[in-house]
Formats: sequence, structure tokens, C-alpha cells
Amino acid sequence: MQDIYISGTGIWTPPHKISNDELVESFNEYVRLFNDEHADQINAGAIKALEPSSSEFIVKASGIQNRYVVEKDSLLDPKLMKPQIEARSDDALSLCAEVSVMAANEALENAGLNAKDIDAVIVSTANLQRAYPAIAIEVQNELGIEGYAYDMMVGCSSTTFGISNAYSDIAAGKASKILVINPEITSAHNNYKNRDSHFIFGDVCTATVVEKDSQSKNKFKIINAKLKTHFSNNIRNNFGFMNSIESKQYTEAELLFVQNGRSVFKEVMPMVASLITEHLEENNLSPQEVEQYWLHQANINMNTYVVKKLLGDDFPPERAPNVLDEYANTGSAGSLISFHKYNHLEKGQKGIICSFGAGYSICSILVEKA
Repeated sequence: MQDIYISGTGIWTPPHKISNDELVESFNEYVRLFNDEHADQINAGAIKALEPSSSEFIVKASGIQNRYVVEKDSLLDPKLMKPQIEARSDDALSLCAEVSVMAANEALENAGLNAKDIDAVIVSTANLQRAYPAIAIEVQNELGIEGYAYDMMVGCSSTTFGISNAYSDIAAGKASKILVINPEITSAHNNYKNRDSHFIFGDVCTATVVEKDSQSKNKFKIINAKLKTHFSNNIRNNFGFMNSIESKQYTEAELLFVQNGRSVFKEVMPMVASLITEHLEENNLSPQEVEQYWLHQANINMNTYVVKKLLGDDFPPERAPNVLDEYANTGSAGSLISFHKYNHLEKGQKGIICSFGAGYSICSILVEKA
């Protein structure tokens, strides 16, 4: 089989940045307004008073310092607490397609290609803007690409599963050069009125060119990938097209992101460390022989746990680059942001791109600098 490479990556970063202090100020004002409005019910014990947040709490819980979002003002308005954007007509380019095109153009430039060289597009993301037509086909049309395109979703593992699919499609002879794009407008599914989740997410879009016969000056051979899924309700989003016909009347919060964070940590992190270890053993490698680990960026404590299991307690930070402090949790895109910004391997050195999350789902991709 011919070698298959990651030959270029790109990233679109939204124009609006929110610090922890800004987010906390907004949230705490919302808490004050809520508690004042419901004072009688709170005093009667009918409902619980909401608790304020703090920047110190956020950093300790997650390692997050900032996040980028597509819309800032309404998100920080204590009377709204969610982003609001202008609706677009069906004839206009959708938001997710627009940001996908921008990330894709950077990935193509870094790969030394233009759009007409591409023969397939995969949009893989934790949340799709609509059911159909596929965002990938809209992007394909906008870029003038022939061939085929499709959307896919595997929660926070969507990016790596998408790269794995691209690798498999090329190996099977279906295409030779594939764009994998990950529009993650996660602010649209986050509950900014919930203390445990109001700080977690940020928006971004990443893109990857996967191809054979690459002429890129900064390419990484994909050696292979290892995937695993295991069903759990501990990370869930119930929004879907069936909501309108179900007998239950959902509240807004019930159609947003929910998780049992402690259970996720307890159950997923040992699975991640075990899967990466098994993946390396199957390739006759020890964890120390892997120069860098570009991991899913959900929580600094999660990543520290995984890397300590692999490398021991005293590992240099550059072995597992962190972008959480700047970007927060960007759904499936975090590991690719880390790879895009910090792929500092020398020829012949190896790295692991690994994401994990809702499903549960885990994908580990072993690459070698070519």
C-alpha cells in the first residue's frame, strides 16, 4: 500500500475572545438576578439558590483561561446568556460552511495544493448545523471540488475519526486527496447558566489535508489508527429532529450539553491510557519512543492523567502540548489545534494524535514525520 500523509493543517479562530474574568462577571450577575427574582421560593426551600463562579474555580477545575466565540455580547448579557447570530437565507453560505472554507484554505496552502486538487471532503464535528444537505457538500460546492463529500459525527472524537476515515478511503482507492474539516461552534450547545459548564467551551474550525504521494515540505506519514467506542449517557446532548414530535416538552437546558464530569474522568481516562498503550504495543513501540502526544483538549487534569500513565510523573510539558488555556474545549478540534501549533518533530520521530469524549469514543492516530 502507498504511504498516506497528513500534508497540511489549517485553523480558523473567531474574532471574539472571552477571559475567565469576563465570563465570571456575567455569570455572577445572572446568579444575582435569578436569586433575587426567586427569593421567596428559595427561602421556602422550593428551589435552591444558584452559586456564583470564580476564575480560580475555573482554572482549578479545567486549566482554561480564555475562549474564542462567534458572538460575544449576547453571550455575556446576564439577561440572555447565549450567543445570538443573524439567521441566513437558504441561498446564503451557512456559518459552518463559511468557517470551514477559511480553515480549509489555510490547510490547502500549507499542503501546497489548491482546491481543485482535492477529490473528497469530510466534515466531521461534534455538532452539525443542520441535518441536510450535508455541510460537506456545501463546502465542496463553494470550493469548486469534484468527487464526493459527506458529514459525520462522533462527539469529541469526530476529528480523529474523520482523519481515520480519510485514510481508509484513500487506502481503498476511493480518493487520493481528502479535506477533513471540523467546524466546532460549541458555544451554540453550551449552557451558560450552569456553573459546572458555563466555562467549558470555545468555538473554532480546523482542517486537515490527507493524501498519498504528498509533495508537502511538512508532512506526517499516517502509520495506522486504533479506534474504540463504548456506550455511555455521561456526556449527552438530546437536541434532534425528533424533539418536535415527542410527548415531552423539553426545557432549553435539556437540549444543551450535559455531562457527569466525575464519572467521565473515572471511566474514560483509564480507557484512553490503555488504548494508546495497546496501540503502541501493536506497533512495537514504548510510550517513551513517541516524541509528542497531541491530546483532546477538554480538561488539563485529564491530559495530565493520561500522560503520567504513559511517561511517568516528570514529563516535559512540550511532550503533550496544551492549548486549553487559550482555546478552552473546542469539541473535536482540540487535538488538531495542538498538532497544528506544536508539531515540532524531526524526520523519523513519531507522535500520537488522540481524541476522546462523548459516546464514549476514542481514536489514536500514530504518525511519523516524513
